[in-house]
Amino acid sequence: MKYSDSLKKNQDFQKVYRKGTSQANRYLVMYVLKNKEEHMKNRLGISVSKKVGNSVVRHRVTRLIRESYRLNEEVFRRGLDIVVIARPGAKGRTYREIESALLHLADKQHISNSHDNETEIPLNNRNGADPAEEKDHDKKVND
Repeated sequence: MKYSDSLKKNQDFQKVYRKGTSQANRYLVMYVLKNKEEHMKNRLGISVSKKVGNSVVRHRVTRLIRESYRLNEEVFRRGLDIVVIARPGAKGRTYREIESALLHLADKQHISNSHDNETEIPLNNRNGADPAEEKDHDKKVND
């Protein structure tokens, strides 16, 4: 991740839980707290409990969240500690569903750069393609 580091210490997670703001949707919960001024990078922490599934499932969900963040890193403002918690509903979800949930929470937390611009790019259509064409393409690929 170009603009981010990982949150690893329990005390850092606890600080974000206590002092940060939280938002949730069906698959994820996101806590956000501004980090120290010397950090102009975001720090991302991911938590997936045993309630989500066995270790294979938990690691898959963790990888999906991390990859969703990595590929959309430029969307997030800098200087934040972000903790993402997977809910049991995240089990078995596709990459696109997890990515959509993560970006939805970034908008709810007002930490996406799209709040700075008047020209907001729709979350589900960042590549500029017509959504109807995108569905047709997905349908042809899956057939």
